[in-house]
Amino acid sequence: MALTPQQKAALVVVSGLPAPRGVAGVIVRRWDRHLPRPPGALVFADQEGGAVRAFPQLPPGKWARAMVSKREAFVAGRATAHGLVGTGVHVDLAPVLDLPDGPLGSRQFRSPSFGVAFARGLAAGGAGACVKHFPGLGSLPFSTDEQPYVRGRLREVDLKPYRAAIEGEVPCVMVGHGVYSRLGPRRAALQPETYELLRSLGFEGVAITDSLNVVRGRAVEWALAAVRAGADLLLYTSGTEARRVVRALEPLARRGELDEHVQRVLRFRSSLR
Repeated sequence: MALTPQQKAALVVVSGLPAPRGVAGVIVRRWDRHLPRPPGALVFADQEGGAVRAFPQLPPGKWARAMVSKREAFVAGRATAHGLVGTGVHVDLAPVLDLPDGPLGSRQFRSPSFGVAFARGLAAGGAGACVKHFPGLGSLPFSTDEQPYVRGRLREVDLKPYRAAIEGEVPCVMVGHGVYSRLGPRRAALQPETYELLRSLGFEGVAITDSLNVVRGRAVEWALAAVRAGADLLLYTSGTEARRVVRALEPLARRGELDEHVQRVLRFRSSLR
């Protein structure tokens, strides 16, 4: 059945709850995880470990930094997947693959190979992994959650964990908000060069932005920029903003500008059901 422009536009958006019908997915958090979810939507959650868990009763209890081996990380990822699948969650927005010298502290693994093992564990347990925050926050002085505009250097060493994850067929990569002069003047999630770099590593899955609600009032502007740059999924924690974005994307859908992204999203969704 042919999709309408509205349906295509909705299929490149991940929304906070309550969410508009037809979106590709929803993100659930501690305070809204019991709200109704639109039928057919993929369900995403931040379940990294420690305090960063949408479901505090589920694994992994340890912070990423506390894990001491690839085996431990794999087992934790598999247990996390089992727990998330039981709550109706399809995709864990984890693991963090930023190097240990980055700004995220205990959210970073001692070795990125532990993060890749965690992603393999998620897959073994039946959940999708979404590694983050491409192309790496290791050189940034602050987290992009703390500062709206953070500059860093794009280092080859930061890309190695993503190469390993892609070779392991990770299905989803989250693109971060760091600003890297090598990629251009805007945050990575809005730069075409970022997605060109990601695809050059052999990645064929879905690329999702980090939350585009980080600065108020720019939801539509950033949605258009990100999808034209190469993002397949646009993440919004606000359902209200998601509705606005879906409407703004309909003209692009009519011109066929979303077709490639929609195809990737549909393949991703079918692989998790």
